[in-house]
Amino acid sequence: MSKDIKTVTVTYDDAITRKFALATVVWGVVGMLAGLWLALELADVGFNVSQHLAFGRLRPLHTNAVIFAFVGNAIFAGVYYSTQRLLKTRMASDLLSKLHFWGWQLIIVSAAVTLPLGFTTSKEYAELEWPIDVGIALVWVIFGVNFFWTLARRREKHLYVAIWFYIASIVTVAMLHIVNSLAVPVSVLKSYSVYAGVQDALVQWWYGHNAVAFFLTTPFLGLMYYFVPKVAQRPVYSYRLSIIHFWALVFIYIWAGPHHLLNSALPDWAQSTGTVFSIMLLAPSWGGMINGLLTLRGAWHKLRTDPILKFFVAAITFYGMSTFEGPMLSLKSVNTLSHFTNWTIGHVHSGALGWNGMLTFGILYWLLPRLWKTKLHSVRWATAHFWMGLLGIAGYVLSMWVAGITEGLMWKEFDAEGKLVYSQWAEMVPALAPMYWVRAVSGALYLSGVFLMVANLFKTWQSRGEVADEKVEVVLPDEPHEVTTSVSWHSRLEGKPLTFTVWTTIAAAAGGLFELIPSMAIKSNVPTIESVRPYTPLELLGRDVYVSEGCVSCHSQMVRPFREETLRYGEYGKAGEFVYDRPFLWGSRRIGPDLLRVGGKYPDMWHYNHMLDPRSTSPGSLMPEYGHLFEQPLDTAGVAAKVALFRNTFDAPYGDYEVDNAEILAAVQAGEIADGLVAQGLPDVRDKKIVALIAYLQRLGRDVQLAAPTEEPTE
Repeated sequence: MSKDIKTVTVTYDDAITRKFALATVVWGVVGMLAGLWLALELADVGFNVSQHLAFGRLRPLHTNAVIFAFVGNAIFAGVYYSTQRLLKTRMASDLLSKLHFWGWQLIIVSAAVTLPLGFTTSKEYAELEWPIDVGIALVWVIFGVNFFWTLARRREKHLYVAIWFYIASIVTVAMLHIVNSLAVPVSVLKSYSVYAGVQDALVQWWYGHNAVAFFLTTPFLGLMYYFVPKVAQRPVYSYRLSIIHFWALVFIYIWAGPHHLLNSALPDWAQSTGTVFSIMLLAPSWGGMINGLLTLRGAWHKLRTDPILKFFVAAITFYGMSTFEGPMLSLKSVNTLSHFTNWTIGHVHSGALGWNGMLTFGILYWLLPRLWKTKLHSVRWATAHFWMGLLGIAGYVLSMWVAGITEGLMWKEFDAEGKLVYSQWAEMVPALAPMYWVRAVSGALYLSGVFLMVANLFKTWQSRGEVADEKVEVVLPDEPHEVTTSVSWHSRLEGKPLTFTVWTTIAAAAGGLFELIPSMAIKSNVPTIESVRPYTPLELLGRDVYVSEGCVSCHSQMVRPFREETLRYGEYGKAGEFVYDRPFLWGSRRIGPDLLRVGGKYPDMWHYNHMLDPRSTSPGSLMPEYGHLFEQPLDTAGVAAKVALFRNTFDAPYGDYEVDNAEILAAVQAGEIADGLVAQGLPDVRDKKIVALIAYLQRLGRDVQLAAPTEEPTE
């Protein structure tokens, strides 16, 4: 070596990678166990063994555990490992790395405690209440500071493609989380969104879809671009294609959120925008898939013996399948059939378990033996895990495709006389039972593979050598990166991390600004309806109970303008009737019927019996029993503060009398409902939560029933 070339010894922080990798394994087991239990609850309602583990409360725990605990920890493990090696420097601060790890685990534990207890915002993938949201923001800032500080200290001038995707993920997730989580606290664990109705729906799915994009996709694409070439010992197939993939994906993805709200009360311009950009997403997504798969060219012979490559190929293939299915489901004609059905559930899981899960398993099998300075205990076990995972997710997705299409067709079926063939919801439930059992069995097979991985990794850990941080000699100035094809303007940009980050932020923010600002700033985009009034104090308390129990996980509150839906449920939903709904409760799944027009459809006694024993009023219902609502006291002490908040902060038209006497008004309305039930021979429940829930359910849709047939904007 020439005497003019200097070297420096770099000691990487591998301890932080080990911590996040092990957390990935632990939370993966927890999150998937919760998912299996949910599948069993739908297959047999008897699995709803307690109020804390009932479907409505367990579902958000499952989604948060899989997305933010399992996948989140996998992201951080991969980012910390690859970033140090790509930048040829240790992370800037060991303290910040540790704060990031323990802060993230504390957030996960907080979610695991609060969600089963019913503390939730009900906003999908953003259910955690405001103190935890603040904690998420702080921990994310710690992660971001550490990452960008490390960028500033790098010894590699040009940023490799994986780093581009990490940058996009960090800045965009921060933006999404902060904007969507804006809320006004009314107590330690209760807040109300600053957005209402249609606006809240648009912001939520701008966040929800792009949480999938920038938490479940872009960081994993970065991991793909790092680990797939490492394992295959091949360079990335196309540097130019990776440039197109990155910039097109970052710019287009952020626009696609409204496709979750097709055929709803969202303005048509927003729906159409979401559809157009969703279809455009197919090109960059498949460009990334092609780049990943063709990186393995020349290494296909290893597939027969290397289970890690098997996991990678399956993961990239599932990424391609999911990113084809997503644009297809965003077409209104397809969405008309698929939305609110199990088809969407299958789509989500093909991405989460197929793309994220399989890539994570491959990374763990490659990474942990190296961090433990040993060899993987059993290649055969890893291969068996691959086939168990592949067959498990295949059975899961296929069963949900069948269930979803079955549901959609049954909802729409008319007889020769133009009448609904299935007018009662209970008539359709038995048709889905076989698919629910197939899903549960398939999920159990997938989870069994995870348990086999745990055993394999434990045996590997037992044979570990001397575990220490890796030390490497870095040559200064460093040699160019292995990518040989250069794009001059982009090469210059890669050498300027600040400029690169600014342009990435602009690209990611453009779609959100275009979609959100008009809906917030132009009042006529959400026309009001004169007869729509805010909830009474008791109804407001009842809505909080509805949110707490997770009822939105099974029941939508959005009748679409389709003949079969208006015949089955009533008048279709209009933007103006949701202006006092914080949060919106349109839902994304119908395990039970839509409730937008349920007010006045049944007497109070029906709701009483239905909540106590759902099968007494709806034979075959999958709904758990809510006996605890008949025992738990209704706390009216804080209702005045809630009413005041809605008037003073959200401009709800409550008068001074309603604010000053909110508690009394709630008690009076509760008494009226309770007296009617007592007159029919039922116990007095005026001071129990069930009476507030009944009041809320009986209010749903009543304002629009009093309105004129056509909706006219009012000043």
